[in-house]
Amino acid sequence: MKISSYIVLFVTCCSLYGCGEFYKLEKSTNWDELYEAANKYYDKGDHNKAIILYDRVLPVIRGSGKAELAEFNYAYAHFRTKRYIESAGYFKTFFDTYNRSPLAEEALFMHAYALYLDSPDYNLDQRSSKDAVNAIQLFMNRFPESDSYERALSMIDDLQKRFEEKAFQESKMYYKLTEGLFPGEFYRACIINFQNFAKSFPDSKYNEELAFKLVEVSSAYAERSVFDKKEERLKQSLEFGDGFSKKYPNSNYLKKVDNIIAKTKTELDSYYQLKNQYEQRSAEARRLLEEEERNKEASEALRSVEN
Repeated sequence: MKISSYIVLFVTCCSLYGCGEFYKLEKSTNWDELYEAANKYYDKGDHNKAIILYDRVLPVIRGSGKAELAEFNYAYAHFRTKRYIESAGYFKTFFDTYNRSPLAEEALFMHAYALYLDSPDYNLDQRSSKDAVNAIQLFMNRFPESDSYERALSMIDDLQKRFEEKAFQESKMYYKLTEGLFPGEFYRACIINFQNFAKSFPDSKYNEELAFKLVEVSSAYAERSVFDKKEERLKQSLEFGDGFSKKYPNSNYLKKVDNIIAKTKTELDSYYQLKNQYEQRSAEARRLLEEEERNKEASEALRSVEN
């Protein structure tokens, strides 16, 4: 028990001494001492204390020979404490300031890596992920021979998968909304969204599913369209169906697509019949109107002769 008590007392005294020592450093104006202490705390892994001391000494030593290492450590200290956005900014500032430094390549990579680590899951806003992609591409363009190049590629690939998943979930949301009371605008939104997805992610595993849904949605949209728009949209749906059959000849969706195509063709034939009937009735109405006009003119001419 006595030994344990002595140990606790010793540790407490050391802690108090350490706190007292750090407190004095915070108040010190001995910049050499502060610089050495900041580096010491950084090397020991006490990054929070290192940051506090670097905050004091960096404005004074900036531009001197000591500043380069201090600023590099300062950026890393923020990274080690998981302040990724701050560290990304400090690494970029370091690179811009010391782009000929032996540490410049690592600084630019860490700028990108910090942004990558800060990027959110696919179901959240991906604007910061796009910033990370831009930073990674900047690194790859600047240092194409870097040992970290392959690692940067894998980071890009991971972020692209997040973008893909985010876009797919948005597509599913639009598709779900077509089941509501007012699906018209959502049909059109689905068609545009599905086409944009295929352009943005041509190798996606989701393309076959969305291509099927494109046929399905376009057919439903055409079927519910006003008469003046019906022919154009029915033909577009048939184009989507034909494109699907050619691109995915062995798809599990193929039978459903064939059924939709057959239904759409029947709908188009019915449209043409109605259109033909309408044109015939219109032509007959025009003929009767013209005949009435001729009879009227003849009657008026006859009355003129009689008078």
